[in-house]
Amino acid sequence: MTDTRAPHPAGNETLLFLTDEQLRQGIEAMFFAYRGFTADPDRILAGLSYGRAHHRALHFINAAPGTTVNNLLRTLGVTKQSLNRVLRTLIEDGLVESRVGRADRRERHLYLTGEGAALERQLSDAQRSRMRAAYRNAGPEAVAGFKKVLEAMMDSELRAQYHAMREGRNE
Repeated sequence: MTDTRAPHPAGNETLLFLTDEQLRQGIEAMFFAYRGFTADPDRILAGLSYGRAHHRALHFINAAPGTTVNNLLRTLGVTKQSLNRVLRTLIEDGLVESRVGRADRRERHLYLTGEGAALERQLSDAQRSRMRAAYRNAGPEAVAGFKKVLEAMMDSELRAQYHAMREGRNE
């Protein structure tokens, strides 16, 4: 049996050697998996005239109630104009509440309303169901490997942000 590991050019680490064709197939699998992952929430959102940006905002406000607009901007990596458009709609529709900061009155802290929390739960339940079934089918070793691959694909700054967010939730 031949070793499929080759030395990494940057150091002593070893990486699994994959052909360009195998990498292309992995990239295509990511695209199709993402379509599947977003399909159920997209159907729910379409009925409300919302899009994925609304879903992401609801998700991360739910994950960190009281987060500031600036924190949400950093987390989502979108422009202020884009986020303001999404937040304005969510606030006007009664899904998100914006509160003035106590320590710094220039800050706006974001919270889901009861209706916003219910919609976020509906969207996340659909995705959790799909993830749970895929994880169960793949098995624990594949799940651990998948997590490693996802984290390895993140830029170091984003990985640090991801870990900080997880630690904030004590996961």
